[in-house]
Amino acid sequence: MEDKKNTPKPGDEGEAQTTSKENPLLTRRDVLKIGGATLATAALTQLVISGPFSSDAVQGIGRDTHNNGHGDEISKYQWNMVIDLSRCIGCGYCVKACQAVNDVPDDEMRWNIVFPERTEVGVDFYMNRPCQHCQEAPCTRVCPVGATWVRADGIVAMDYDRCIGCRYCQVACPYDVRRFNWRPSENENLNVPQWGSPEVERRPRGVVEKCTFSVQRIDRGLSQSLTPGVDRAATPACVNACPVGARIFGNIFDAESPVTKYLKEHETFRLREEWGTQPKVHYVRPTNGRS
Repeated sequence: MEDKKNTPKPGDEGEAQTTSKENPLLTRRDVLKIGGATLATAALTQLVISGPFSSDAVQGIGRDTHNNGHGDEISKYQWNMVIDLSRCIGCGYCVKACQAVNDVPDDEMRWNIVFPERTEVGVDFYMNRPCQHCQEAPCTRVCPVGATWVRADGIVAMDYDRCIGCRYCQVACPYDVRRFNWRPSENENLNVPQWGSPEVERRPRGVVEKCTFSVQRIDRGLSQSLTPGVDRAATPACVNACPVGARIFGNIFDAESPVTKYLKEHETFRLREEWGTQPKVHYVRPTNGRS
């Protein structure tokens, strides 16, 4: 049985080696890779404000800003999501579906967060916070190895093989939607099979992970001539799971897309727009009618 007294917590990198000489949770190499991240907050804040490391960082809507030579690729897709807070009932189905399909077995690693909140005028609602998939994403600006980037279709992507676990992106994210794998999880995913089956590999120890808009479904669906946001097989799992239609998804470059129509019919806001991040998740304000 695990000795909880010796189990390192996030931030206890210096004590990781004392857990077990035979099977340490973090090796010396792991510690060297991630040890500097927690000391970089002030420097990262300045970097985010002053701009990207290079011209290969975020450059504009519709362009692939990966620093692997795809900066000139233009996309006819721009994936956006609307979360209608006046409709959300806090059932958590979106959370369960996300964890099942993306094989996130541990609740503390959830990519999709839903929690009760109250407005300044006393309206109770459920706040939803997936990755905001910012067009001007601070996380991509600070990654020293190009492991996260804004795709041409607007999705903020991750290359887990390239990620070195420095956690710069986690510190830079103003929305707290990135999760770091401190240890490999061998836990059973209790949301499978009721809420779906894993469609992607479980991430290894030492990388940062986050919501992807179920990108595997989007890419596969397009290859099969399906329409994300319309055809369920090509639509993010969280959108499909919502029983009250509080999540709407689609391509804002398509005038007939569900998300484009919803944005035209409803007044929306985005989180921390004053920061210039240009999130692709839009919110409809909660109303008294829901409470």
